[in-house]
Amino acid sequence: MNRTLIRGVSAAAMAAALVGGSVAAGTALAATTPQPAAPTVASANAGPLPLARRMYLAAPAAKAHKARKVHHVQRRASRSQARTALTGSPQTIAHALVLRRGWSETQWGCLDQLWTRESNWRVDAQNSSGAYGIPQALPASKMSMMGSDWRTNPITQIRWGLWYIGNSYGSPCVALQHSNNYNYY
Repeated sequence: MNRTLIRGVSAAAMAAALVGGSVAAGTALAATTPQPAAPTVASANAGPLPLARRMYLAAPAAKAHKARKVHHVQRRASRSQARTALTGSPQTIAHALVLRRGWSETQWGCLDQLWTRESNWRVDAQNSSGAYGIPQALPASKMSMMGSDWRTNPITQIRWGLWYIGNSYGSPCVALQHSNNYNYY
């Protein structure tokens, strides 16, 4: 139904009736006034229709298709194992984070060997070149991307170190192999 119609009388006819001062004349006028036709594609860009309605009318008609049944599967969050709390020694924390990344126990063994050699798992370890922390970041301030407490928090340092190894080498074992070959990683 056209929005300009009010109980069969067009808005223009009602305005004419109110201006003319006679409701009867307005009714008679409404009976003789042709009702506006439904908008067509040709008239979609003209007239007082809202832009969205004009765009809808101007769009090509969609092909008719059979209604498809959509099956929605309700999914619930679940874990096959409970997460290990990030407490304890830096090695315990790193072990939990390695497993959370989806890396294997073998990868954990490589990381343990690598960081034992680099820093002996000390948060404040520093070498002569300025590398700092458990992962021996150089410059050390790169770890700030994981947190402003990078100087003292083993979790922040470990997260940065695992991110660096993952992005640079793909896994701790590849990083360890690089370190064995070149004395740095």
